[in-house]
Amino acid sequence: MYEFKPVVILLVEDDPGDQKLVKQSFREEHIANELKIVDCMEGAMEYLERSRLGHQECPMPDLILLDLNMPGMGGKELLKAIKADTEFNVIPVVILTTSDSEEDVIESFRLQAAGYVRKPVTLEGFQKAIADLTDYWFIVCKHIEHNKDLKSDCNLCIVD
Repeated sequence: MYEFKPVVILLVEDDPGDQKLVKQSFREEHIANELKIVDCMEGAMEYLERSRLGHQECPMPDLILLDLNMPGMGGKELLKAIKADTEFNVIPVVILTTSDSEEDVIESFRLQAAGYVRKPVTLEGFQKAIADLTDYWFIVCKHIEHNKDLKSDCNLCIVD
């Protein structure tokens, strides 16, 4: 039997409407995971640094949902920074964006994104996408515990 524990999901999204859709999707799908939201790339970097230092209000995320198209530091730059850091590179980063550009998809996977999801335009679509994401990452895949001694060069999902 599976034992479920709430996990921390960091949503990096600048659009308040999309933030609301994700939050509402969590509620509607009865997903009890802890959702932390930052609205810019620099805010995401600050959150991760505070997490590294053990700040209670910034628990280490188990999954990052990342919008590519944001002002300031772009999503691809943040993805590069996360995957270059030996403490954060084991965190799966799933791109959640409006872009369906083949170039963006290929570049995201080249930069070690764990997945790429085009943002649905309806609440029902968001609910399904969020439910599928959480089912996949936290039921199908083995969760890798955060361990400062763990050195990883890749972000793989191990399926039972």
